[in-house]
Amino acid sequence: MSPLVGRLLLLVCLALPLYGVEKCTGNDAEKPNCTRRSEEGRSTYLNSMYGTCLQGPAGTPGREGNPGTNGIPGTPGIPGRDGLKGEKGECVNEIFEEPWRPNYKQCAWNSLNYGIDLGKVADCTFTKMRSDSALRVLFSGSLRLKCKNACCQRWYFTFNGAECTGPLPIESIIYLDQGSPELNSTINIHRTSSVEGLCEGVKAGLVDVAVWVGTCADYPRGDASTGWNSVSRIIIEELPK
Repeated sequence: MSPLVGRLLLLVCLALPLYGVEKCTGNDAEKPNCTRRSEEGRSTYLNSMYGTCLQGPAGTPGREGNPGTNGIPGTPGIPGRDGLKGEKGECVNEIFEEPWRPNYKQCAWNSLNYGIDLGKVADCTFTKMRSDSALRVLFSGSLRLKCKNACCQRWYFTFNGAECTGPLPIESIIYLDQGSPELNSTINIHRTSSVEGLCEGVKAGLVDVAVWVGTCADYPRGDASTGWNSVSRIIIEELPK
């Protein structure tokens, strides 16, 4: 046998089984000499080998993992559209008041020596800046009263000729329960005294502030004296409420 013939025989022997396998289709697969396994046969084969294995119990759940790190910040969103136009507001005019400035005046007399028993003793004009303010007034000077029997004299303030009504009159009195035996008695005491108070309700503008002397209600008058041998003064000051 030549070498070429021997090689041909060897190839035939190797290819023949493969040829039989590829030609096994349909009913030929059940023939004894058919060695090919179809996909269905392969699945059946695997089921016969591993399908009878029992499933084991579930394992213990794993513990929770560590929290993840924060993600990268997102990009800014798109700006929203403009809102609806609001209603027209009301214009409020604010009134700014000027800061309060001191406003006061003093009128003084040296040795006034006014011996009347009824009437105006002294006056002092004052310019009041505001109607909603108050006036503080003070009279300081020597006062004296003498009489034979019981007597009473009253010193008081007026504003433009009228006594204060906001809230009450501003006054000071001297009363003697038992007078001197005679008017020319040596009992003749002059004492520095004051009449002071606060009056509200006086309108702005020029105000005539005066001190008067008069009688007390239901009591006779005596011999009065004001400002003897000393300085007398009226002090007027405007104060904010």
